[in-house]
Amino acid sequence: MNNKPLMDYSLDLTERTYKIAGDLELHVSVTSNPYSIPLDALFSMAARINKKRSFLFVSKVLGKHIPVNPYTSLLSGTTLALLLQQALQGNHTDEKVQRAIEGLVCPEKAETAYHAIMSERLPLKQPIAFIGFAETATAIGHAVYEAFGQGSHYLHTTREVIEESPTILQFEEEHSHATAHYGYSNDPAILAQPEILVLVDDEITTGRTSLNIIRDLQGKFPKKIYYVLALLDWRTEEDILQFDQLERELHITIHVISLIRGNTKVVGSSESLPVQAPSPLFEKHTELQIGYANQLFSHAPYAGNRPYLQHSGRFGLTPANTEQLDRSITQTAELLKRKRTGIHTLCVGTGEFMYIPMRIAAEMGDGVSYQSTTRSPIHVIEHDDYAVKYGHAFPSPEDEQVVHFFYNIPHGMYQELFLFMEREASPSSMEPILRILQAKGLHTLHIVFFSPQTVDWKEAKVWKLGDPDA
Repeated sequence: MNNKPLMDYSLDLTERTYKIAGDLELHVSVTSNPYSIPLDALFSMAARINKKRSFLFVSKVLGKHIPVNPYTSLLSGTTLALLLQQALQGNHTDEKVQRAIEGLVCPEKAETAYHAIMSERLPLKQPIAFIGFAETATAIGHAVYEAFGQGSHYLHTTREVIEESPTILQFEEEHSHATAHYGYSNDPAILAQPEILVLVDDEITTGRTSLNIIRDLQGKFPKKIYYVLALLDWRTEEDILQFDQLERELHITIHVISLIRGNTKVVGSSESLPVQAPSPLFEKHTELQIGYANQLFSHAPYAGNRPYLQHSGRFGLTPANTEQLDRSITQTAELLKRKRTGIHTLCVGTGEFMYIPMRIAAEMGDGVSYQSTTRSPIHVIEHDDYAVKYGHAFPSPEDEQVVHFFYNIPHGMYQELFLFMEREASPSSMEPILRILQAKGLHTLHIVFFSPQTVDWKEAKVWKLGDPDA
Protein backbone atom coordinates (compact mmCIF):
# COMPACT_ATOMS: atom_id res chain seq x y z
CA MET A 1 0.00 0.00 0.00
CA ASN A 2 1.99 2.95 -1.27
CA ASN A 3 -0.51 5.58 -0.24
CA LYS A 4 0.23 5.16 3.44
CA PRO A 5 1.77 8.28 5.02
CA LEU A 6 5.48 8.58 4.27
CA MET A 7 6.62 10.07 7.55
CA ASP A 8 7.70 7.84 10.41
CA TYR A 9 4.55 8.45 12.40
CA SER A 10 4.48 7.54 16.05
CA LEU A 11 1.15 6.30 17.36
CA ASP A 12 -0.53 9.21 19.09
CA LEU A 13 -4.12 8.11 19.58
CA THR A 14 -6.51 10.84 20.66
CA GLU A 15 -10.25 10.31 21.05
CA ARG A 16 -12.60 13.25 21.05
CA THR A 17 -16.32 13.76 20.54
CA TYR A 18 -17.49 17.10 19.19
CA LYS A 19 -21.07 17.97 20.09
CA ILE A 20 -21.62 20.25 17.12
CA ALA A 21 -25.28 21.30 17.22
CA GLY A 22 -28.61 19.67 18.01
CA ASP A 23 -28.14 15.90 17.84
CA LEU A 24 -25.18 16.20 15.46
CA GLU A 25 -21.97 14.80 16.92
CA LEU A 26 -18.65 13.84 15.41
CA HIS A 27 -16.36 11.32 17.03
CA VAL A 28 -12.73 11.83 16.04
CA SER A 29 -9.97 9.25 16.54
CA VAL A 30 -6.53 10.69 15.83
CA THR A 31 -4.15 7.87 14.99
CA SER A 32 -1.16 9.94 13.95
CA ASN A 33 0.03 13.35 15.12
CA PRO A 34 3.84 13.17 14.98
CA TYR A 35 4.39 16.83 15.84
CA SER A 36 1.86 16.83 18.70
CA ILE A 37 -0.16 19.68 17.22
CA PRO A 38 -3.16 20.60 19.39
CA LEU A 39 -6.31 19.90 17.40
CA ASP A 40 -7.83 23.11 18.72
CA ALA A 41 -5.05 25.04 17.00
CA LEU A 42 -6.03 23.63 13.60
CA PHE A 43 -9.82 23.53 13.54
CA SER A 44 -13.16 23.77 15.28
CA MET A 45 -16.50 22.36 14.15
CA ALA A 46 -19.67 23.58 12.46
CA ALA A 47 -22.75 22.09 10.81
CA ARG A 48 -23.08 22.24 7.04
CA ILE A 49 -26.29 23.02 5.20
CA ASN A 50 -25.59 20.09 2.91
CA LYS A 51 -27.39 16.75 2.66
CA LYS A 52 -24.25 15.03 1.37
CA ARG A 53 -22.17 15.88 4.44
CA SER A 54 -23.51 17.29 7.68
CA PHE A 55 -20.34 18.59 9.37
CA LEU A 56 -17.43 20.86 8.55
CA PHE A 57 -13.91 21.09 9.95
CA VAL A 58 -13.58 24.87 10.14
CA SER A 59 -9.89 25.59 9.74
CA LYS A 60 -8.19 28.04 12.07
CA VAL A 61 -5.17 28.36 9.75
CA LEU A 62 -6.50 28.58 6.18
CA GLY A 63 -8.06 32.04 6.33
CA LYS A 64 -11.43 31.04 4.92
CA HIS A 65 -14.26 31.02 7.45
CA ILE A 66 -12.26 32.37 10.41
CA PRO A 67 -10.04 35.49 10.35
CA VAL A 68 -6.37 34.65 10.88
CA ASN A 69 -2.91 36.16 10.78
CA PRO A 70 -2.16 35.95 7.02
CA TYR A 71 1.29 34.55 7.76
CA THR A 72 -0.38 31.66 9.56
CA SER A 73 -2.24 30.79 6.36
CA LEU A 74 0.92 31.00 4.29
CA LEU A 75 2.70 28.74 6.78
CA SER A 76 0.04 26.06 6.39
CA GLY A 77 1.23 25.57 2.81
CA THR A 78 4.90 26.04 3.63
CA THR A 79 4.69 23.29 6.25
CA LEU A 80 3.26 20.83 3.73
CA ALA A 81 6.00 21.84 1.28
CA LEU A 82 8.65 20.99 3.88
CA LEU A 83 7.09 17.57 4.48
CA LEU A 84 6.99 16.94 0.74
CA GLN A 85 10.65 17.85 0.34
CA GLN A 86 11.47 15.51 3.18
CA ALA A 87 9.64 12.69 1.39
CA LEU A 88 11.14 13.45 -2.03
CA GLN A 89 14.75 13.95 -1.05
CA GLY A 90 15.15 12.54 2.43
CA ASN A 91 16.37 15.93 3.63
CA HIS A 92 16.32 16.32 7.38
CA THR A 93 14.03 19.32 7.66
CA ASP A 94 12.52 18.60 11.08
CA GLU A 95 13.96 21.82 12.52
CA LYS A 96 12.25 23.85 9.79
CA VAL A 97 9.04 21.85 10.16
CA GLN A 98 9.01 22.47 13.90
CA ARG A 99 9.52 26.18 13.32
CA ALA A 100 6.69 26.25 10.78
CA ILE A 101 4.34 24.41 13.12
CA GLU A 102 5.28 26.76 15.95
CA GLY A 103 4.14 29.60 13.69
CA LEU A 104 0.89 27.77 12.94
CA VAL A 105 0.12 27.29 16.60
CA CYS A 106 1.39 30.71 17.79
CA PRO A 107 0.22 33.51 15.45
CA GLU A 108 2.66 35.99 17.02
CA LYS A 109 5.53 33.82 15.72
CA ALA A 110 4.08 33.22 12.26
CA GLU A 111 5.72 36.10 10.37
CA THR A 112 9.23 35.41 11.67
CA ALA A 113 8.89 31.70 10.97
CA TYR A 114 7.59 32.26 7.45
CA HIS A 115 10.37 34.65 6.44
CA ALA A 116 13.06 32.42 7.95
CA ILE A 117 11.86 29.39 6.00
CA MET A 118 11.21 31.28 2.76
CA SER A 119 14.59 33.04 2.78
CA GLU A 120 15.83 30.22 0.55
CA ARG A 121 13.47 28.35 -1.77
CA LEU A 122 13.41 24.57 -1.42
CA PRO A 123 15.36 22.77 -4.17
CA LEU A 124 13.84 20.19 -6.51
CA LYS A 125 15.70 17.33 -8.19
CA GLN A 126 12.97 16.74 -10.78
CA PRO A 127 10.20 18.86 -12.35
CA ILE A 128 6.96 18.85 -10.35
CA ALA A 129 3.50 20.26 -11.01
CA PHE A 130 1.28 21.30 -8.10
CA ILE A 131 -2.52 21.42 -8.35
CA GLY A 132 -4.59 23.20 -5.68
CA PHE A 133 -8.27 22.32 -5.31
CA ALA A 134 -10.92 25.02 -5.53
CA GLU A 135 -12.28 26.60 -3.54
CA THR A 136 -10.55 26.39 -0.22
CA ALA A 137 -7.16 25.02 -1.30
CA THR A 138 -6.37 27.54 -4.04
CA ALA A 139 -4.25 29.49 -1.56
CA ILE A 140 -2.64 26.63 0.36
CA GLY A 141 -1.75 24.97 -2.94
CA HIS A 142 -0.16 28.19 -4.15
CA ALA A 143 1.75 28.51 -0.88
CA VAL A 144 3.13 24.97 -1.29
CA TYR A 145 4.26 25.78 -4.82
CA GLU A 146 5.74 29.13 -3.75
CA ALA A 147 8.06 27.37 -1.29
CA PHE A 148 9.92 25.63 -4.12
CA GLY A 149 12.28 27.10 -6.68
CA GLN A 150 13.05 26.27 -10.29
CA GLY A 151 11.39 23.23 -11.86
CA SER A 152 7.93 23.70 -10.37
CA HIS A 153 4.61 24.61 -11.96
CA TYR A 154 1.26 25.46 -10.38
CA LEU A 155 -2.38 25.32 -11.43
CA HIS A 156 -5.49 25.60 -9.30
CA THR A 157 -8.82 24.14 -10.29
CA THR A 158 -11.84 26.39 -10.59
CA ARG A 159 -15.62 26.14 -10.42
CA GLU A 160 -15.92 28.83 -13.09
CA VAL A 161 -16.82 27.92 -16.67
CA ILE A 162 -14.54 29.85 -19.03
CA GLU A 163 -15.51 28.72 -22.51
CA GLU A 164 -12.82 30.79 -24.24
CA SER A 165 -9.98 29.01 -22.41
CA PRO A 166 -8.72 25.49 -23.23
CA THR A 167 -9.80 22.93 -20.61
CA ILE A 168 -6.96 20.60 -19.67
CA LEU A 169 -8.67 18.77 -16.81
CA GLN A 170 -12.18 18.21 -15.47
CA PHE A 171 -13.49 16.13 -12.57
CA GLU A 172 -16.18 15.97 -9.88
CA GLU A 173 -16.04 16.59 -6.13
CA GLU A 174 -18.82 14.26 -5.06
CA HIS A 175 -19.70 15.57 -1.58
CA SER A 176 -19.48 19.27 -2.37
CA HIS A 177 -22.16 21.92 -2.73
CA ALA A 178 -20.54 22.79 -6.08
CA THR A 179 -19.21 19.60 -7.63
CA ALA A 180 -17.59 20.36 -11.00
CA HIS A 181 -13.91 21.34 -11.19
CA TYR A 182 -12.10 22.62 -14.26
CA GLY A 183 -8.47 23.35 -15.08
CA TYR A 184 -7.55 25.85 -17.80
CA SER A 185 -4.33 26.62 -19.61
CA ASN A 186 -3.09 27.50 -23.08
CA ASP A 187 0.04 25.50 -22.27
CA PRO A 188 -0.68 21.84 -21.42
CA ALA A 189 3.07 21.40 -20.89
CA ILE A 190 2.68 22.68 -17.33
CA LEU A 191 1.12 19.29 -16.53
CA ALA A 192 2.66 17.19 -19.32
CA GLN A 193 6.36 17.88 -18.68
CA PRO A 194 6.75 17.38 -14.89
CA GLU A 195 7.59 13.86 -13.76
CA ILE A 196 5.50 14.07 -10.58
CA LEU A 197 2.08 15.59 -9.90
CA VAL A 198 1.26 16.88 -6.42
CA LEU A 199 -2.38 17.48 -5.44
CA VAL A 200 -3.03 19.88 -2.56
CA ASP A 201 -6.22 20.06 -0.50
CA ASP A 202 -7.02 21.39 2.95
CA GLU A 203 -8.33 18.02 4.12
CA ILE A 204 -8.98 14.51 2.86
CA THR A 205 -12.25 13.06 4.08
CA THR A 206 -12.85 10.10 1.77
CA GLY A 207 -10.20 10.88 -0.85
CA ARG A 208 -12.65 10.51 -3.73
CA THR A 209 -11.86 13.99 -5.05
CA SER A 210 -8.19 13.04 -5.33
CA LEU A 211 -9.03 9.73 -6.98
CA ASN A 212 -11.30 11.44 -9.50
CA ILE A 213 -8.67 13.96 -10.54
CA ILE A 214 -5.91 11.33 -10.70
CA ARG A 215 -8.05 9.21 -13.01
CA ASP A 216 -8.69 12.23 -15.26
CA LEU A 217 -5.05 13.30 -15.21
CA GLN A 218 -3.69 9.83 -15.93
CA GLY A 219 -5.74 9.66 -19.12
CA LYS A 220 -4.24 12.95 -20.37
CA PHE A 221 -0.85 13.40 -18.70
CA PRO A 222 0.21 9.91 -17.50
CA LYS A 223 2.60 9.81 -14.55
CA LYS A 224 4.11 7.09 -12.44
CA ILE A 225 3.99 8.95 -9.13
CA TYR A 226 1.39 11.17 -7.47
CA TYR A 227 1.48 12.89 -4.10
CA VAL A 228 -1.57 14.10 -2.20
CA LEU A 229 -0.94 16.76 0.47
CA ALA A 230 -3.45 17.85 3.10
CA LEU A 231 -3.43 19.23 6.61
CA LEU A 232 -5.95 16.59 7.74
CA ASP A 233 -6.46 13.01 6.53
CA TRP A 234 -9.65 11.33 7.79
CA ARG A 235 -9.81 8.36 5.40
CA THR A 236 -11.14 5.04 6.64
CA GLU A 237 -9.45 1.73 5.87
CA GLU A 238 -12.03 1.24 3.13
CA ASP A 239 -11.13 4.62 1.65
CA ILE A 240 -7.43 3.72 1.70
CA LEU A 241 -8.23 0.48 -0.14
CA GLN A 242 -9.78 2.58 -2.91
CA PHE A 243 -6.39 4.28 -3.32
CA ASP A 244 -4.68 0.89 -3.45
CA GLN A 245 -7.14 -0.31 -6.06
CA LEU A 246 -6.52 2.73 -8.30
CA GLU A 247 -2.76 2.23 -7.95
CA ARG A 248 -3.07 -1.33 -9.25
CA GLU A 249 -5.53 -0.38 -11.98
CA LEU A 250 -3.43 2.48 -13.39
CA HIS A 251 0.01 1.06 -12.47
CA ILE A 252 0.93 4.16 -10.47
CA THR A 253 2.07 5.05 -6.97
CA ILE A 254 0.10 7.46 -4.76
CA HIS A 255 1.75 8.89 -1.65
CA VAL A 256 -0.31 10.78 0.95
CA ILE A 257 1.23 13.32 3.33
CA SER A 258 -0.67 15.08 6.13
CA LEU A 259 -0.10 16.72 9.49
CA ILE A 260 -2.90 14.81 11.22
CA ARG A 261 -4.35 11.41 10.39
CA GLY A 262 -7.35 9.66 11.90
CA ASN A 263 -10.94 8.54 11.49
CA THR A 264 -14.34 10.10 12.07
CA LYS A 265 -17.77 8.77 12.94
CA VAL A 266 -20.92 10.88 12.55
CA VAL A 267 -23.89 10.60 14.89
CA GLY A 268 -27.09 12.49 14.11
CA SER A 269 -27.67 14.95 11.32
CA SER A 270 -27.74 18.66 10.53
CA GLU A 271 -30.98 18.37 8.54
CA SER A 272 -33.18 18.99 11.58
CA LEU A 273 -31.35 22.20 12.51
CA PRO A 274 -33.32 25.35 11.75
CA VAL A 275 -31.68 27.76 9.33
CA GLN A 276 -30.89 30.80 11.44
CA ALA A 277 -31.86 34.31 10.45
CA PRO A 278 -28.96 36.44 9.17
CA SER A 279 -26.87 38.16 11.81
CA PRO A 280 -28.36 41.56 12.71
CA LEU A 281 -27.27 44.66 10.82
CA PHE A 282 -26.73 48.04 12.42
CA GLU A 283 -26.99 51.58 11.15
CA LYS A 284 -24.14 52.35 8.78
CA HIS A 285 -21.64 55.18 9.25
CA THR A 286 -18.91 53.89 6.96
CA GLU A 287 -16.84 55.76 4.39
CA LEU A 288 -16.67 53.85 1.09
CA GLN A 289 -13.55 53.97 -1.06
CA ILE A 290 -13.09 52.18 -4.39
CA GLY A 291 -9.59 51.29 -5.56
CA TYR A 292 -8.25 49.78 -8.78
CA ALA A 293 -5.03 47.74 -8.81
CA ASN A 294 -5.24 46.61 -12.44
CA GLN A 295 -2.22 48.65 -13.55
CA LEU A 296 0.05 46.52 -11.38
CA PHE A 297 -1.06 43.08 -12.65
CA SER A 298 -1.23 41.18 -15.95
CA HIS A 299 -4.56 39.89 -17.25
CA ALA A 300 -5.43 36.73 -19.15
CA PRO A 301 -5.83 37.48 -22.88
CA TYR A 302 -8.03 34.46 -23.55
CA ALA A 303 -10.83 34.87 -20.98
CA GLY A 304 -13.28 36.69 -23.22
CA ASN A 305 -14.68 39.91 -21.81
CA ARG A 306 -13.99 38.85 -18.21
CA PRO A 307 -10.61 40.24 -17.14
CA TYR A 308 -9.22 37.40 -15.03
CA LEU A 309 -5.72 37.82 -13.66
CA GLN A 310 -3.05 36.05 -15.69
CA HIS A 311 -0.98 34.83 -12.74
CA SER A 312 -3.52 33.94 -10.06
CA GLY A 313 -2.90 30.23 -10.63
CA ARG A 314 -6.16 29.65 -12.51
CA PHE A 315 -4.31 29.52 -15.86
CA GLY A 316 -1.04 28.03 -14.64
CA LEU A 317 2.16 29.46 -13.16
CA THR A 318 5.89 29.01 -13.72
CA PRO A 319 8.81 30.39 -11.67
CA ALA A 320 9.22 33.25 -14.17
CA ASN A 321 5.57 34.22 -13.67
CA THR A 322 6.04 33.98 -9.91
CA GLU A 323 8.81 36.57 -9.83
CA GLN A 324 6.59 39.04 -11.65
CA LEU A 325 3.65 38.25 -9.35
CA ASP A 326 5.79 38.73 -6.24
CA ARG A 327 6.80 42.20 -7.40
CA SER A 328 3.18 43.15 -8.11
CA ILE A 329 2.05 41.90 -4.70
CA THR A 330 4.73 43.81 -2.80
CA GLN A 331 4.07 47.01 -4.73
CA THR A 332 0.32 46.73 -4.12
CA ALA A 333 0.80 46.01 -0.41
CA GLU A 334 3.07 49.03 0.02
CA LEU A 335 0.51 51.31 -1.61
CA LEU A 336 -2.42 49.89 0.35
CA LYS A 337 -0.47 50.11 3.59
CA ARG A 338 -0.42 53.87 3.09
CA LYS A 339 -4.21 53.82 2.76
CA ARG A 340 -4.63 52.25 6.18
CA THR A 341 -6.12 54.42 8.89
CA GLY A 342 -7.05 51.83 11.51
CA ILE A 343 -5.16 49.71 14.01
CA HIS A 344 -7.40 46.68 13.49
CA THR A 345 -7.81 45.89 9.80
CA LEU A 346 -9.50 42.96 8.06
CA CYS A 347 -8.56 41.94 4.52
CA VAL A 348 -11.10 39.73 2.73
CA GLY A 349 -10.49 37.65 -0.38
CA THR A 350 -13.40 36.50 -2.51
CA GLY A 351 -14.14 32.90 -3.44
CA GLU A 352 -11.20 31.31 -5.23
CA PHE A 353 -9.33 34.62 -5.22
CA MET A 354 -7.47 33.93 -2.00
CA TYR A 355 -3.70 33.73 -2.39
CA ILE A 356 -2.94 37.15 -3.88
CA PRO A 357 -5.11 38.98 -1.28
CA MET A 358 -3.54 36.85 1.46
CA ARG A 359 -0.02 37.77 0.38
CA ILE A 360 -0.96 41.45 0.10
CA ALA A 361 -2.54 41.36 3.57
CA ALA A 362 0.63 39.82 5.01
CA GLU A 363 2.69 42.76 3.74
CA MET A 364 0.31 45.53 4.84
CA GLY A 365 1.72 45.85 8.35
CA ASP A 366 0.75 44.90 11.89
CA GLY A 367 -2.82 44.47 13.06
CA VAL A 368 -4.06 42.87 9.83
CA SER A 369 -6.25 39.76 9.79
CA TYR A 370 -7.29 37.82 6.71
CA GLN A 371 -10.21 35.65 5.60
CA SER A 372 -12.28 34.99 2.48
CA THR A 373 -15.83 34.68 1.27
CA THR A 374 -17.01 31.19 0.38
CA ARG A 375 -19.66 29.22 -1.47
CA SER A 376 -20.16 26.94 1.57
CA PRO A 377 -23.56 27.26 3.28
CA ILE A 378 -23.08 26.73 7.02
CA HIS A 379 -25.46 26.86 9.97
CA VAL A 380 -24.77 30.03 11.97
CA ILE A 381 -25.12 29.47 15.72
CA GLU A 382 -23.97 31.97 18.35
CA HIS A 383 -22.49 29.57 20.89
CA ASP A 384 -19.07 29.61 22.57
CA ASP A 385 -17.91 26.21 21.29
CA TYR A 386 -19.31 26.62 17.78
CA ALA A 387 -17.06 27.75 14.90
CA VAL A 388 -19.44 29.98 12.92
CA LYS A 389 -21.19 32.54 15.11
CA TYR A 390 -22.02 35.23 12.54
CA GLY A 391 -22.84 34.98 8.87
CA HIS A 392 -24.47 36.55 5.85
CA ALA A 393 -25.40 35.33 2.38
CA PHE A 394 -25.25 37.51 -0.71
CA PRO A 395 -25.28 37.04 -4.49
CA SER A 396 -21.75 37.04 -5.87
CA PRO A 397 -21.14 40.45 -7.48
CA GLU A 398 -19.20 38.72 -10.26
CA ASP A 399 -21.95 36.15 -10.94
CA GLU A 400 -25.31 36.87 -9.34
CA GLN A 401 -26.48 33.29 -9.96
CA VAL A 402 -23.96 32.09 -7.37
CA VAL A 403 -24.61 32.63 -3.65
CA HIS A 404 -21.59 33.51 -1.53
CA PHE A 405 -21.24 33.78 2.23
CA PHE A 406 -18.92 35.40 4.70
CA TYR A 407 -18.68 34.38 8.33
CA ASN A 408 -17.40 35.53 11.70
CA ILE A 409 -17.28 39.29 11.16
CA PRO A 410 -19.04 40.70 14.25
CA HIS A 411 -20.10 44.32 14.50
CA GLY A 412 -17.40 46.67 15.78
CA MET A 413 -14.49 44.21 15.55
CA TYR A 414 -12.53 46.13 12.91
CA GLN A 415 -11.93 49.79 12.12
CA GLU A 416 -11.48 49.21 8.40
CA LEU A 417 -11.89 46.44 5.86
CA PHE A 418 -10.28 45.83 2.47
CA LEU A 419 -12.39 43.64 0.16
CA PHE A 420 -10.34 42.24 -2.74
CA MET A 421 -12.11 41.32 -5.97
CA GLU A 422 -10.44 39.88 -9.04
CA ARG A 423 -12.95 41.45 -11.42
CA GLU A 424 -14.88 44.71 -11.28
CA ALA A 425 -18.60 44.57 -10.56
CA SER A 426 -21.25 47.23 -11.04
CA PRO A 427 -22.56 49.32 -8.13
CA SER A 428 -25.90 47.51 -8.34
CA SER A 429 -24.20 44.09 -8.20
CA MET A 430 -22.09 45.23 -5.27
CA GLU A 431 -25.04 46.67 -3.34
CA PRO A 432 -25.96 43.50 -1.35
CA ILE A 433 -22.47 42.94 0.06
CA LEU A 434 -21.85 46.66 0.56
CA ARG A 435 -25.07 46.96 2.55
CA ILE A 436 -23.88 44.19 4.87
CA LEU A 437 -20.28 45.35 5.29
CA GLN A 438 -21.18 49.00 5.78
CA ALA A 439 -23.29 47.94 8.75
CA LYS A 440 -20.37 46.26 10.54
CA GLY A 441 -19.21 49.32 12.47
CA LEU A 442 -16.29 50.10 10.16
CA HIS A 443 -14.83 53.56 9.80
CA THR A 444 -13.67 52.85 6.24
CA LEU A 445 -14.55 50.16 3.70
CA HIS A 446 -12.12 49.79 0.79
CA ILE A 447 -13.14 47.78 -2.28
CA VAL A 448 -10.06 46.87 -4.34
CA PHE A 449 -10.69 45.68 -7.90
CA PHE A 450 -7.93 44.03 -9.93
CA SER A 451 -9.50 44.78 -13.32
CA PRO A 452 -9.84 48.14 -15.14
CA GLN A 453 -12.52 50.65 -14.20
CA THR A 454 -15.52 50.61 -16.53
CA VAL A 455 -18.29 51.94 -14.24
CA ASP A 456 -18.92 55.20 -12.42
CA TRP A 457 -18.97 55.27 -8.62
CA LYS A 458 -20.93 58.39 -7.74
CA GLU A 459 -21.05 57.96 -3.96
CA ALA A 460 -17.50 56.83 -3.26
CA LYS A 461 -13.96 58.11 -3.44
CA VAL A 462 -12.13 56.36 -6.29
CA TRP A 463 -8.36 55.87 -6.53
CA LYS A 464 -6.08 53.89 -8.82
CA LEU A 465 -2.95 52.23 -7.49
CA GLY A 466 0.01 53.25 -9.59
CA ASP A 467 -1.28 56.75 -10.31
CA PRO A 468 0.94 59.46 -8.77
CA ASP A 469 -1.97 61.05 -6.89
CA ALA A 470 -3.60 57.78 -5.78
